[in-house]
Amino acid sequence: MNLPTRERSLSGSCRIVLFIWGLTFLVLASAIPGRLNAQGNLLILPRRVVFEGAQKSQALTLANTGADTAKFLISIVQMKMKEDGSFDPIDKPDSGQFFADKYLRFYPRTVTLAPNKTQVVKMQFMKPPDIAPGEYRSHVYFRAVPKSKPLGEKDDIVDTASVTAKLIAVFGITIPVIIRVGEPSTKVSMQDLSFEMSKDTVPKLKLTFHREGNFSCFGDLVVKHISPSGKETKAATVKGIAVYTPNRIRRFQCNLDRIPGVDYSSGKLVAVYTTPSDAKPVKIAEAEMDLKK
Repeated sequence: MNLPTRERSLSGSCRIVLFIWGLTFLVLASAIPGRLNAQGNLLILPRRVVFEGAQKSQALTLANTGADTAKFLISIVQMKMKEDGSFDPIDKPDSGQFFADKYLRFYPRTVTLAPNKTQVVKMQFMKPPDIAPGEYRSHVYFRAVPKSKPLGEKDDIVDTASVTAKLIAVFGITIPVIIRVGEPSTKVSMQDLSFEMSKDTVPKLKLTFHREGNFSCFGDLVVKHISPSGKETKAATVKGIAVYTPNRIRRFQCNLDRIPGVDYSSGKLVAVYTTPSDAKPVKIAEAEMDLKK
């Protein structure tokens, strides 16, 4: 799949209009909806959709928190996750990856939101009787539509012998939609923990998530510092970390808080990866490393 990157419009003045398409992805370490500045601010809840068990339909709530009316086109795109957690658009699935789009229906496909208004988008899972066990994933893409020039407004006068460029930013957000069929067998571990002091001022933890089994994993990470005397201090919290199928590993790093009284040259760091439950989170994996002077 090739997402459009520019569009040219030629007139008698040889004007070239460039459209810049940007994607803000709602998964992984920064799973927070991006700001759609010129078109209003779009908030989407939930941040991801998962169909499992007997679930056949779910609803997404879109809210315009900006000051202007905004229009959004909704479509399905396919993405692959890289080892660093970033995404690339793809046409064909990687080995072991399965797209969900042919089993999904959603409506409406176009939404216009006035300031402070909301709209529900319904997602449906059309489950065939012969669907094979496994995890299927596609991404819903919400693209802001640029405002058109009001009728009667004249173009600026330009030198017809020259070429001018006008940049119009077009922003979008994607969220994953996942279908799970069968019983889960996923196991997760965190390995290769290492600590460094970036630029001698920013404490940083690096680690690698290892995923095994049939489904992806998604959760929150809490890092604690344990002093030599046993005092426990929360050093970092990162929400919404995923390792999507078919990936087996994800290399991850996060900055730790500079806290008075916490000496990162002694004691140890403990990383705990849990489910993002609003009730009582369930531990998925835990790892620790000793800090040495």
